[in-house]
Amino acid sequence: MSISPTDILNSVSDSIFSVLYPQTCVLCGLAVNSRADGIVCNDCWAKAKIFSGFETFCLKCGAFLSDTEPVFDTFCGRCDEHFYDRARAVGVYRGAMAASILHIKRTPHLSSRLARWLEIACRDSFDEPADVIIPVPLSRRRLKERGFNQAAVIGRHLSRRMSIPMDEHSLARKVHTAVHRAGMDMKAREASVKNAFEVTRPKLVRDKNILLVDDILTSGSTASYCAKALKKSGAARVNVLTLGRAV
Repeated sequence: MSISPTDILNSVSDSIFSVLYPQTCVLCGLAVNSRADGIVCNDCWAKAKIFSGFETFCLKCGAFLSDTEPVFDTFCGRCDEHFYDRARAVGVYRGAMAASILHIKRTPHLSSRLARWLEIACRDSFDEPADVIIPVPLSRRRLKERGFNQAAVIGRHLSRRMSIPMDEHSLARKVHTAVHRAGMDMKAREASVKNAFEVTRPKLVRDKNILLVDDILTSGSTASYCAKALKKSGAARVNVLTLGRAV
């Protein structure tokens, strides 16, 4: 097998990177030898559950149901009343994926590995091409506290890679809500976001196929009420793409 000049350049760059900027994996403490891996080493990424597209998912919300390839359309029954059309994720929210998502909440940077997987998931998961990418918005208070919206960071990478325009301003979070905690049940999550979103520029979403992006999908309530606001303003379709999927 021949080695391309790009592979050689990347190998040299990673060698220099590991010497000048040594970094240890946040999970296991071993060295991170490639800039593309972000804050997690290659061995820990190898243990991550990254979806191939051949697993059995709920056709609507993308809930992981089985490692076997489906023979018919399957629905989980928990997302029947959600307002989005389809939701998919890059992988399971645990291990390397969870650590990387938590890092994105602190530092507005998406590793090359995650950006590449995000593009693959977008291309493979949805039949209808998106007209516009819209990140799940933060409240003004949370945006001021954090300094950036991690969903917008994810959306910008996808926008550049897929040549799809991104709109950060037409969907707004009008109510500041408490940060969702792992212990919150579905009803509590739903109540916290039920009337939290509004469309500020309806003309820009009307008749559009929208790709809503976020870092993680847990119960699906946030994505659902974002989709409800967008569809109320005339959006034709709202699909959801996230890095992580809670299981």
